[in-house]
Amino acid sequence: MTTTTIPGMERSLISAVTAAVIGLAIVIGTAVPTAAQQGSSIPAPMVMPGGQGKETSTLELPSMPAKQGGDSLNIPPQVPQAGQELVLPMRELRQQPGYEQVTVTVTEPSGTYITGLQKDDFKLYMDGQQRPIEFFRQDLNTPVSVGILVDTSGSMVPKIPQARAAISQFLNNLNDKDDVFLFAFSSHPFLLQPFTTNHDLVMRRLALLHAYGQTALFDAIMQGLQMVQRGRYDKKALLVVTDGMDNTSASTVNDVVAQARRMGVLVYSIGIGDPNGSGSGLGISIGPLAFGGGGEDERVDSETLHTLSTETGAKTYIIRQAGDGEALRRACENISLELREQYTIGFLAPDPTAGGYRSLRVDVPGKSGADVRVRKGIEVGGRSAPTGLDPSAAGGP
Repeated sequence: MTTTTIPGMERSLISAVTAAVIGLAIVIGTAVPTAAQQGSSIPAPMVMPGGQGKETSTLELPSMPAKQGGDSLNIPPQVPQAGQELVLPMRELRQQPGYEQVTVTVTEPSGTYITGLQKDDFKLYMDGQQRPIEFFRQDLNTPVSVGILVDTSGSMVPKIPQARAAISQFLNNLNDKDDVFLFAFSSHPFLLQPFTTNHDLVMRRLALLHAYGQTALFDAIMQGLQMVQRGRYDKKALLVVTDGMDNTSASTVNDVVAQARRMGVLVYSIGIGDPNGSGSGLGISIGPLAFGGGGEDERVDSETLHTLSTETGAKTYIIRQAGDGEALRRACENISLELREQYTIGFLAPDPTAGGYRSLRVDVPGKSGADVRVRKGIEVGGRSAPTGLDPSAAGGP
């Protein structure tokens, strides 16, 4: 019985297996093109962020889990778009002793940005003496390393929702390739999001902004200046949003100004409140929380903010009405726009081994009446070259 049935079973089994293999091959042959078109099963070649043609680079994935329901991780596109290429000075130039570069903003008297200028349109002076311009770049959508510092002291309680909305607008207007970090500060600075090019991560961290405590403004800016040096790009900026006066920092205003001078970081700021501290002065304070009043509790340190912006070539916005969320949103929008309408100029400081502070001035002789904004000077000898010139350097998740 076994000798008559097993061969038949073997033939049936072999036939079934053969048919299954052939069918599977047909399915695979038809599925691969479809999957490639849909991008669901066969991954397309991936461009590593900041690879710049190097053999090794770091792929950064969002640390947040994917949405439920089959959605995949939303990785921001890294393929360069028109006007977004990062132009860097030659390595031989930036390694020369005394090489420095500065960001220049040129506007009409009306405030309109003047774009399309060329290298020969600019004249640079150090300590009153004209210096050759060794490197020039139009920063049309040039990627930037940006740090966002948000005051979350007690007096910010009614302003936090507006700050969240305004910073969201700021993030939406940034270049997709910008790397960003987020600090909150009250009595101490808190890093809510390290450097990332995934701006959605920063958006989500805005929900963690809650007001409580005193105002360590100077300490926060000092740490922000140090943190932004870890950014991948040579152009760096800070955005500081605050409504008060420093009342608990270990650092002083002189420390902050000196650090800003050394770092070459654009320090933009938005001050919410009365710069003069005028008003009824009536208010209620419960521990670290302050409510109402128009006096000292509502005063913003506009003097320090203006000093930092002037020293670094940036700009300060003062919003007198605490509830003016539209003005706050416009200020954030203007800052993100300005970062796209600037120029970068590189030069060699004479006698760099002598060190010390050198004053700077940049003119555009062909644009009579134009406002040319640039940092007031540089500290020579503090560092050999601008940091963050390697775009493949990883800055966070």
